[in-house]
Amino acid sequence: MRVVVKVGTSTLAHPTGCLNIRLVETLCKTLSDLKNAGHQIVLVSSGAIGMGVGKLQLGRRPSDMATKQAAAAVGQCELMYTYDKLFTEYNHTVAQVLLTGADIEDPARRGNIENTLERLLELGALPIINENDTVSTAEIAAVSTLGDNDTLAAIVAVSVKAGLLVLLSDIDGLYTADPHRNADAALIHEVKAVTPELEALAGGAGTGQGTGGMVTKLAAARRVTAKGIPMVIANGADPLCLYDIIEGKPMGTRFLGRPQKAEAYCAEGEKI
Repeated sequence: MRVVVKVGTSTLAHPTGCLNIRLVETLCKTLSDLKNAGHQIVLVSSGAIGMGVGKLQLGRRPSDMATKQAAAAVGQCELMYTYDKLFTEYNHTVAQVLLTGADIEDPARRGNIENTLERLLELGALPIINENDTVSTAEIAAVSTLGDNDTLAAIVAVSVKAGLLVLLSDIDGLYTADPHRNADAALIHEVKAVTPELEALAGGAGTGQGTGGMVTKLAAARRVTAKGIPMVIANGADPLCLYDIIEGKPMGTRFLGRPQKAEAYCAEGEKI
């Protein structure tokens, strides 16, 4: 199976902004093993700004754009150095691909991206994709075609004709209500269609480290399921969950990969 896995800043880093070494090592080991099993993996990884904040010892995410871009430049080096080191230990070659909204919007450039990704996968490499925050302020300001890496991951999944998109987040999946505020909130295990009612359950951005939230994840689900690609939202605290997800076992929230229909979703096995 060709699988696109997206991991967010809040999953990769501690609240200090420094790398969560144990988690990243487990993620790379798991993805390497999945490649050994014959799967093709594309990793969409956030974390450049967050790691730059830690590397530069800024203490917190900066508020001005220039410092954010500077942190992204430093952090992207650190991020790729870490991925290259860890994947090399398992005999896998990584490739860095940095994109902007303009790359996606321009047909010729998008075609070049798709051709490059396809060839990298044919050659057995593991593409690692992020938005180019150093030259594009779009994701930082959250107002672009890409806007965040949930959207980017969905675009990549469609571009490479993936069999599955997995969004690893800091939450177990989509709930019937905010689980941090409502003790009766139930995890929705399966979604047959992204309906307006479902979108009403989504809140704003997640943690202070990332830019995404459930709204962007549902938009990503709508984009990929319309192309027949299933998507799973799961908690990235334990990357070993990827084994169960790829095997089709119940884990997180699974959006069925088929065109949208006016049908309700299921929570705890029942339609709501």
